[in-house]
Amino acid sequence: MEFQTPLVPARLIRRYKRFLADMRLPDGQEVTAHCANPGSMMGLKEEGQLCWLEPNDDPKKKLKYGWRLVDHENGHFTGVDTSLPNRALKAAFMAREVPEVAEYARVKPEVKYGENSRVDFLLTDEDKPDLWLEVKSVTLCRKEGLAEFPDSVTARGTKHLNDLAEQARKGDRAMLFYLIQRTDCTAVTLADDIDPTYAQAFREARQAGLEVLAYDCKITPEGITLHRSVPFSFD
Repeated sequence: MEFQTPLVPARLIRRYKRFLADMRLPDGQEVTAHCANPGSMMGLKEEGQLCWLEPNDDPKKKLKYGWRLVDHENGHFTGVDTSLPNRALKAAFMAREVPEVAEYARVKPEVKYGENSRVDFLLTDEDKPDLWLEVKSVTLCRKEGLAEFPDSVTARGTKHLNDLAEQARKGDRAMLFYLIQRTDCTAVTLADDIDPTYAQAFREARQAGLEVLAYDCKITPEGITLHRSVPFSFD
């Protein structure tokens, strides 16, 4: 998935109110960018951090920049926009580019299920159980090469686990898709010290039949694409 508008570099001044970040452009101009990430962004919001912003000229948008990437200035990038993985995955699923679920012909995004929830994707096909698939963007790294989810307490994530577990108990397939939006990690696990409630809900969902799939991404200032399957381990 290519970015619609060429990205521009900037230095982070501060991130605040969860969805706002003040940035300094190379010419010294200070701008406010939209930050589409509800997590803590641990390790990704230090002052002076090199970032990449996507400009827009949409008159309906209050902010004229969106924060898309963190540049670690060592050849590696992290994607900080948690809405991008679903866009990239939808195209990959429809093109049957994910072997683990390629047998499903139909892909429906944002389908209502559970208790006032919407699953990211419902995959269906004849003579196969429905597959309810939830995507989680993973950006935390505290140990070299290892990505972790979540980076903050996530009541929403726990609710999704409970909803998926219920679908599995009904006889459907339920899957969590952890997408590592970092180019410096080759495996993923759960940060149970950050959110033990989420970790416990995960254990219970696994016992109910929850499946787990993890992939990493190729990330550049030009775009983000699905790369390859990576190991997931917990307990």
